[in-house]
Amino acid sequence: MMTSPEVSASSDKSEWQSINWKAIEQNVLKLQMRIAKAIREGKQGKQGKVKALQWILTHSKSAKLLAVRRVSQNKGKRTAGIDGITWNSDAQKLAAVNQLSRKGYKAKSLRRIYIPKKNGKLRPLGIPCMIDRAQQALHLLALEPISETIADPNSYGFRPNRSTADAIAQCFKCLCKPSSAQWVLEGDIKACFDKIGHQWLIDNIPTDKRMLKQWLGCGFIEKGLFYKTDEGTPQGGIISPTLMLLTLAGLEKQVKSIARQTGTRINFIGYADDFIITGTSKEVLVNDVKPQLVTLLQERGLTLSEEKTHVTHIDDGFDFLGFNLRKYKGKLLIKPSKSNVLSFLNNMRELIRSHATVSTVDLIKLMNPKLRGWANYYRHCVAKRAFAYVGHQIFWALWRWARRRHTRRSRMWIGRKYFQGLNGQWLFHGYQGLVDQIIFKARLPLIPFRLADHLAHGHP
Repeated sequence: MMTSPEVSASSDKSEWQSINWKAIEQNVLKLQMRIAKAIREGKQGKQGKVKALQWILTHSKSAKLLAVRRVSQNKGKRTAGIDGITWNSDAQKLAAVNQLSRKGYKAKSLRRIYIPKKNGKLRPLGIPCMIDRAQQALHLLALEPISETIADPNSYGFRPNRSTADAIAQCFKCLCKPSSAQWVLEGDIKACFDKIGHQWLIDNIPTDKRMLKQWLGCGFIEKGLFYKTDEGTPQGGIISPTLMLLTLAGLEKQVKSIARQTGTRINFIGYADDFIITGTSKEVLVNDVKPQLVTLLQERGLTLSEEKTHVTHIDDGFDFLGFNLRKYKGKLLIKPSKSNVLSFLNNMRELIRSHATVSTVDLIKLMNPKLRGWANYYRHCVAKRAFAYVGHQIFWALWRWARRRHTRRSRMWIGRKYFQGLNGQWLFHGYQGLVDQIIFKARLPLIPFRLADHLAHGHP
């Protein structure tokens, strides 16, 4: 048995599996709390203490174990960097813990890949090697207590225990009353990850400067060619979201100082590089708030997107994080945005079309997680009409899928085979073998498939 207080593991092949992760997490949490306390007391000259505690944490065996576990268990664990290495076995993970040393470390170049964006364009990602990801995760453990301490109170993106639901709830608080602000500045930072100034990060981010310089300047390889990086943080790096969060820290403080100067009520709600600022006067938002934000962002190498930055009256409504917020006769309603509903339906139709020959059970397995996730995202807003519309459109997509499979069968036969009435709802179901046992149901929340009505009116 290992005698270190940080690790409880056996010496056999299951050493990784027998680690006492609860004790490991507690050890790291204690150090993180000490870092957070020291940064709060930083005005009394305790910055040296912060660095010392960060050094202790990044050289701790507990933190190294957590870092390796994080990169070997997250969604990107099977995506390799330029060296093609992934950590699949417990032995590889244990060996990686011993490799997390600052001495002699040099970051490898990133592997450039592209993923599609909602607007049809491609988003570039830089994929680090596993060892570089683990090093970033290790130093992130020492950086997160600082970012959580100094980040804006109403910034909700890339932060633990915060979500888009929290951001929308804060929007409701700032806009719901009759006396609430009537004007909204919708802000969007242009290519935020790709444009952050390296020198500003090195001068202002409280982390190991030598390691940070390597991650920022390691460059990337695309189609066998090496490209140098002079600005921005790579999308794909574990530490990049927190670097962006710290870069944008201070926006709310700037907004509040403008509110005090002008004597008006102004609120800030941010999520990653998207934010809104509410105000009682359009002139204050346009003439005072926006210019000072532009100046603040320029110092950090960032610019506002002119295409996506608008000042809107609450009666006209605006979209934020996939929701539409608008007042109707003085009452604030928050609904799914039309663009998000249409995008979701397009994705579901494409999913159904591209699986024309799969079994019903397999199609339901693919659909249910997406339906459940989308419905849960909007379950707390005014979504009855949106749910009804989505349910209707998905029904017809499934109906067309079934008709293409049985071109010589009647509509009633198809209805009996693929849809079953249960508690006033029509459910698309699958069968197993000859037992006719229903094993899966694709069921939209609160959305009945009124198949009988469609058949009665002779729809195809």
